[in-house]
Amino acid sequence: MGNLKNIAFWVVLFLLMLALFNLFSNGQTTTSARSIPYSEFIERVDAGQVAHVTIDGERVSIRGRDGQQLSTVKPDGVDLTDRLLAAEVAVEVRPQETSGFLSALGLWLPFLLLIGIWIYFMNRMQGGGRGGAMGFGKSKAKLLTEKTGRVTFDEVAGIDEAKEELEEIVEFLRNPQKFSRLGGHIPKGALLVGPPGTGKTLLARAIAGEAGVPFFTISGSDFVEMFVGVGASRVRDMFEQAKKNAPCIVFIDEIDAVGRSRGVGYGGGNDEREQTLNQLLVEMDGFEANEGIIIVAATNRPDVLDPALLRPGRFDRQVQVPNPDIKGREKILGVHARKVPLGPNVDLRIIARGTPGFSGADLANLVNEAALMAARKGRRFVVMDDFEDAKDKVMMGAERRSMVMTEDEKKLTAYHEAGHAIVGLNVPQHDPIHKATIIPRGRALGLVLSLPERDQLSVTYTKYKSKIAMAMGGKVAEELIFGKENVTSGAASDIQQVSRIARAMVTQFGFSEDLGNIDYANEQQSYLGAYQGPSSISPETQKMIDAEVRKIVDEGYETAKRILTEKRDDLERLAQGLLEYETLTGDEIRKVIAGEPLDRADDDGDDASGNTASVTAIPKTSKTKGSRPDDGMEPEPSA
Repeated sequence: MGNLKNIAFWVVLFLLMLALFNLFSNGQTTTSARSIPYSEFIERVDAGQVAHVTIDGERVSIRGRDGQQLSTVKPDGVDLTDRLLAAEVAVEVRPQETSGFLSALGLWLPFLLLIGIWIYFMNRMQGGGRGGAMGFGKSKAKLLTEKTGRVTFDEVAGIDEAKEELEEIVEFLRNPQKFSRLGGHIPKGALLVGPPGTGKTLLARAIAGEAGVPFFTISGSDFVEMFVGVGASRVRDMFEQAKKNAPCIVFIDEIDAVGRSRGVGYGGGNDEREQTLNQLLVEMDGFEANEGIIIVAATNRPDVLDPALLRPGRFDRQVQVPNPDIKGREKILGVHARKVPLGPNVDLRIIARGTPGFSGADLANLVNEAALMAARKGRRFVVMDDFEDAKDKVMMGAERRSMVMTEDEKKLTAYHEAGHAIVGLNVPQHDPIHKATIIPRGRALGLVLSLPERDQLSVTYTKYKSKIAMAMGGKVAEELIFGKENVTSGAASDIQQVSRIARAMVTQFGFSEDLGNIDYANEQQSYLGAYQGPSSISPETQKMIDAEVRKIVDEGYETAKRILTEKRDDLERLAQGLLEYETLTGDEIRKVIAGEPLDRADDDGDDASGNTASVTAIPKTSKTKGSRPDDGMEPEPSA
């Protein structure tokens, strides 16, 4: 269809150029000859001053015996032939053009072309929706079929509870009599709520793939345009299409773009977005029943949606699609790793344990990064090292080995990170240390990575205090080794972290005995999240909050100072180990502190890329007796 439009455009342009050429060519012939009255022409003929005459209909072109070019128009019905022949004038008669198509085309084609260009640009302005420029109010909902890629629930992993709730909708679409005979009605709408990347859109496509019914998809922003009333018209048109294809599913992605609470912000109740929302509310649950139409919407901002949109009868159920737990992450990794050749030492559960808080999209990106790293190194399959490197890159940024650091800066970074690790190993409650490195990544010159053994649903007071003490360990280590006068600004992010944790403990979690169990952080906001003006906290209470925050941070600082003073030898050994190896795993940190030698397969050299090899937490059982594990490298070509 697009090719036909392009061909038609060029044909019209060619005809326009042809008409303009004819117009200008005719204009040149008429302007070069002087027009004279018909009576003067007859006098010149009788006087013998005319040598040649060309008769073209009513137009007469004259060439005098002196070479002068003249023209005139003869009266209708007058025959000049005999008179001209009697005066020995050469006569040329041209057939009169009976078709006025070209002349009419030359007259009207410029106007038609301008109208066509206007329609074309208006169509582009409206995004090429149905009906072109005259179809502003037509819905932009796209009908998905199996040709565009059928998705089933087998391809959705890690969100079993959400799948179970939506499977009921699929069952109703397949067998409505099973529910209707007991008086049950099909849900009119299901709202998928969850953080970005958790698979809300994928779940909606899986519903359509399992039910085998028409599936219309549209974004919330496609309703709202610059013209008032267009969005409401598109809502009406979308439901008309859905009624023709019922039973069907209409999926509205990012519904918060059109479903925000009314009466908030500028425009009052007459702006385009609120009119669109009003029409959507009427169509979902108004006087006319929409039998067989299920609205599935997705959003990561349910707090801003209008309450009328969330009531039963419109969106009957809200399906939570959270970030997956460790079992869900393992299943999601298995789905994305189906098309990736995995090495024998890859354990997806270890990867899942090391990626807390990752969404489905993050895990898909992790698998893709691991495959790219393996391909960059020339491997035949993806090994555990690639997944570890990809995880570090996604979580902490790419290694910045090109950054030039002096020996003093490396030494200071090593003691700073060693201070974090030593305190983390000696506080009452803290996640196990997974890795420590002084290789710059992202915006950090070095880091210590802790990984929880399981997903945490709640955090204790003691664990928060341990986190604060560990975060202050870096600055304390700098003070003990280099003196307070040589402490650097490297602890800025640590101070920001402990301040945020301590303030949350005091103002949100009720961990302060003096301030009690009162939420001081959100007191100035309503239940809808709208700002209600300045904070109602008194200056005296604010002073108490600041004092409590300072007290908690100072206690963490003293805890870190006590631990590092007692474990000064451990701090020295770990810092020297980081200076030598640059990256140490959790097991290797414990060996370095205990003074045990490290059993590294490639201590004596660099890897193929010239970078110092970093050791990752790979199970020792992956190594075969007397040989290195198969790393998937392509064999060297024989000479």
